[in-house]
Amino acid sequence: MSLYDAPHLARNAANYTALTPLNYLARAAAIYPDKTAVIDGPRRFTYREFYARCRRFAGALRRRGIGRGDTVAVMAPNVPALLEAHYGVPMAGAVLNALNYRLDASSIAFILNHGGAKLLIADREFGATVRDALAQLGRDLPVVDIVDDAGAAPLSDIEYEAFLGEGDPDTEWTPPDDEWNAITLNYTSGTTGNPKGVVYHHRGAFLNAMGNAITFGLDRHAVYLWTLPMFHCNGWTYTWGVTAVAGTHVCLRRVDPALIFPAIAEHRVTHLCGAPIVLNLLVHAPDHVKRRFDHIVEAATGGAAPPSAVIEAMERMGFRVTHLYGLTESYGPSTSCAWQEEWEGLPLGERAGRMARQGVQYLTLDRQRVADPETMRDVPADGFTLGELMLRSNTLMRGYLKNEAASAEAFAGGWFHSGDLAVMHPDRYVEIKDRSKDIIISGGENISSLEVEEVLYRHPQVMEAAVVAKPDEKWGETPCAFVTLKPDAEAVSEADIIAYCRTNLAHYKAPRTVVFGPLPKTSTGKIQKYALRESAKMS
Repeated sequence: MSLYDAPHLARNAANYTALTPLNYLARAAAIYPDKTAVIDGPRRFTYREFYARCRRFAGALRRRGIGRGDTVAVMAPNVPALLEAHYGVPMAGAVLNALNYRLDASSIAFILNHGGAKLLIADREFGATVRDALAQLGRDLPVVDIVDDAGAAPLSDIEYEAFLGEGDPDTEWTPPDDEWNAITLNYTSGTTGNPKGVVYHHRGAFLNAMGNAITFGLDRHAVYLWTLPMFHCNGWTYTWGVTAVAGTHVCLRRVDPALIFPAIAEHRVTHLCGAPIVLNLLVHAPDHVKRRFDHIVEAATGGAAPPSAVIEAMERMGFRVTHLYGLTESYGPSTSCAWQEEWEGLPLGERAGRMARQGVQYLTLDRQRVADPETMRDVPADGFTLGELMLRSNTLMRGYLKNEAASAEAFAGGWFHSGDLAVMHPDRYVEIKDRSKDIIISGGENISSLEVEEVLYRHPQVMEAAVVAKPDEKWGETPCAFVTLKPDAEAVSEADIIAYCRTNLAHYKAPRTVVFGPLPKTSTGKIQKYALRESAKMS
């Protein structure tokens, strides 16, 4: 009899349970009931209280008839209500849709309708957008009101704390009967057309949260400052990962250096995350705002590759930067630039260059590869040949809600297609060179916009930079740079920027055009290159 067929070796109730990150909270509350779980200004919640509040949340939802498969939308900054929703909503069997509060009313209305929200929990801070979205929705939607810190007008007659009071702190809940059940619904910040609804499952959330804890070195002494929006990939699943190790969540309503530096000092923050734009914000904060710390603060960043100049500046301020890579479809981080001891002896600039690569797969990611999307063959690990970064893992979305065609395209050939062009280095570290649509082809030569941006960020007067293709009759395309100068920058001209790039790049890679001014950004802080491409056509 084969080991695979023996009846007495079959899966049963004793040896198999569905993986879910909800168990992280139950465990933390049982083992560390009096440990501080959540800090929100003057408020403190222990793990015992945190767990009870989440169970109240679940009970209150059930009393309103919300349960298995129903969607609950929450529009809030990084306050306890949104953190609690990551547990209370799925404890009721429902699906959490954390809304991007930077979106306009029409986008919010689309998401509420497309996701089938049965309840909206919203912070008064976003009252104007919420009211406009509800007017556009065209159907009644119950609203629970979260009090902000500015005394804004209420959004409904039921306030969040009263809503929790409707539930029992001893509400019974059970893990999902299938770990493939949906736990959250997140919408991509699409630059064109309507956003796509990305469906997460309990298994992926459990695993990616654990991968975060291991990769980022979280333990029960961790104090995590919420500089990353919880709406973004569910806070890259750190909403569950910090709880998994019984760390402390420090809520932060606004990403402001004047709040971040004091919070780090007061609470001895050990970890924080954010897009490169957040790191840049800290680097360029006024000197009177910055603080020196007597401990190292671990900072994880993702999205576009952080320029090595930004990594260098962060290190000088007492932060140690870990570069992560991922997408909404991969629960946030899936790849990490794992530290190698031999990098310690490298000059800071060279070390920062290594650290700016996307790196190697997460412990909880099955596999990543760089392959030709047409032949599906791996490119050579030469650090030069371009291919598409592809992923395969339990930590990938179920698919796009109500969009079978887009789901099939994303998973073509049994791999998730990221749309990012990358190279594989001989040490098996991946480095993204561009989005497939952002690569510049000039005279038949590929030019990485990220490579040019890396040089621009090293210019002493440049604060932000983005490079896109500009149509050219002779070359087909040439690089066009959009640059935001530092507030105290000295006078610098287009010719100065071009000359600097020509000194530090192959001449054909240097921009032929430079446009000065603020850069347009998406609601999650990403630079809108599609808008810059349109501007480049006119410049």
